[in-house]
Amino acid sequence: MDTTQTDASDRTGRARVRPATLSILAGALLGVTWAAGFRAFMAEIAGPESTFSWYATFGVVLGGAGIVGGLLGWADHIRRTGGRLHWRWLALSPLILAFLPLTVPGTLAALAQGIGTAGMAVALIAIGLGYAFGGRGRAWMRVIVGVVSAAAAIALVAFTPIISEGRISFADPRGAWAGTLALGSIIVLGLATSIPFRQVLPQSRIADTTPILAADRTPNPP
Repeated sequence: MDTTQTDASDRTGRARVRPATLSILAGALLGVTWAAGFRAFMAEIAGPESTFSWYATFGVVLGGAGIVGGLLGWADHIRRTGGRLHWRWLALSPLILAFLPLTVPGTLAALAQGIGTAGMAVALIAIGLGYAFGGRGRAWMRVIVGVVSAAAAIALVAFTPIISEGRISFADPRGAWAGTLALGSIIVLGLATSIPFRQVLPQSRIADTTPILAADRTPNPP
């Protein structure tokens, strides 16, 4: 039995697992951090009516964004290691931010009144921006999707004073900070969502198989 090739294969397998785990954990951390900032913007809109709870805040908002970040981190690892079958479906992971809040009691009733739809809009805008930033596909289509998504993001932020019932005004520094935080957060999420749309890096796969090829050329010990 060629133990040299087996050992090389085991080392290669472990080397792939470690970067995947690190990418997922890093993505999850960035996702939670992103959500914590965006939650501050949500609190600014709601004003004194803003409430925090273990499930809604940590389980849905922070936890959901952590899952999205982990999936996008995994997508980045896949992209750098030659790609996988159907891996580009990970571009839809921001939809978790749209549908997970539906599990919070009372959310469905609020949606029936048109309240709480901003999360769905943010997820769709992020996917559109991700496609535009991804660099794949027809250039004219990416330009159209990018312009529409950017306009939707600006419009969503522009309606903040109305949504907040006058609590936020872009004329004062606090309101300008809130608007900057919201728009910047949406753009950052769009940049992260562009990962599954980007070109695969095939050279990483070649680098991963190099130890095995070297082992094949090494004569077996007597």
